[in-house]
Amino acid sequence: MRYRLTFIAGVALGYVLGTRAGRERYEQLKKSARQFTENPAVRNAAESAAHSGRDIAGKAYHSVSDKVPASVAERVRSLRDRSSQNGFEDDWGTTNT
Repeated sequence: MRYRLTFIAGVALGYVLGTRAGRERYEQLKKSARQFTENPAVRNAAESAAHSGRDIAGKAYHSVSDKVPASVAERVRSLRDRSSQNGFEDDWGTTNT
């Protein structure tokens, strides 16, 4: 019984100390991630990647939409209309010119 009680006390103490150290490490990682995302170079890279991705998606949409049969295009349009009625807007394939 004495060994069992000692073991349980050791586990409880290890848990408390481990969670405190884990929480400190989590806060440290969170702070460094926030600093990384607030870096202007990282923000510019992310924005340019998103912009070029939209451009490429728009070009792909236009090149594929010419080759898709009308029946498939109509089904896609009906699905897009149905999803926009549910409050979900999709601007994929649109160009901002």
